[in-house]
Amino acid sequence: MKLHNYEIKVEWTGSLGKGTLDYRAFTRDHVIFGENKSSPIDGSSDPSFLGDKIRYNPEELLLSSISSCHMLWYLHLCAVNNIVVVSYIDKATGTMEELKNGSGRFKKVILNPEITIAKMSNIKRAHELHVEANKMCFIANSCNFPIAHQALIASQENE
Repeated sequence: MKLHNYEIKVEWTGSLGKGTLDYRAFTRDHVIFGENKSSPIDGSSDPSFLGDKIRYNPEELLLSSISSCHMLWYLHLCAVNNIVVVSYIDKATGTMEELKNGSGRFKKVILNPEITIAKMSNIKRAHELHVEANKMCFIANSCNFPIAHQALIASQENE
């Protein structure tokens, strides 16, 4: 078994001079840094939890991690199966349940990729590879909720 280690730095930037004196005395703003990365990610909490709506929240970052991991595995599998993907756009959705005590958990994620491939004859196999990509995705394998995919696949030959 080969192990991979990851490191990230999260810095809270939301102190307004009073620290966490009370629940509304600070913002949830933070910055996510990765060594040798081109730019940081501005984060906050969801606006429902007093966050800044123009910054990414952890729930959106989880959803983007699932979507991008699936896409990368899908593109790999298409390449090794001689299916040429011309474009791939996913409009992923996720549902989180907030519990009475304020905690919560994701109940489901649905990936909705819109894909264009080069040849119409590969459409059936292109759909099948989503199942394989889901089995291979590191992030999906780490989640305890269902991840579905509802792909729309078209061919350039249709255009």
